[in-house]
Amino acid sequence: MRFWDASAVVPLLVAEPTTAGAQALAAGDPVLLVWWGTEVECASAIARLERDGALDGPSATVAFDRLRQLAAGWHEVDPGDAVREAAVRFLRVHPLRAADALQLAAAFVAAEGRPASLELVTLDDRLSAAARKEGFALVDLPPPA
Repeated sequence: MRFWDASAVVPLLVAEPTTAGAQALAAGDPVLLVWWGTEVECASAIARLERDGALDGPSATVAFDRLRQLAAGWHEVDPGDAVREAAVRFLRVHPLRAADALQLAAAFVAAEGRPASLELVTLDDRLSAAARKEGFALVDLPPPA
């Protein structure tokens, strides 16, 4: 099982250059572990793509349907004091946004404070850098074909 940041889940929902790689990675290990807020972050990404004209209405509807289906089967790290405390610490030591700090904190809690024990999948450069410094093994998505 790997921890998937929202940035790595989005290519499973909408066509992007990294979609084939994300699909291959998910097919090899279909149990996704995510932060409790990942569904909201993914919905935000889909809505933004639709507002910006990168997705038409029917494609956005399909993406939201995929999100609901995927979310029905993934495992979530619930919010709690441990996640909040870790996120606050990560904000003080890494140049992260709040949502990214919460993602990293959720992965840290899921790894029971042993980051090397959990692989993390993300497409976010800042989150990747912070996760690497914290000791997480990062999973690279296969390059576009």
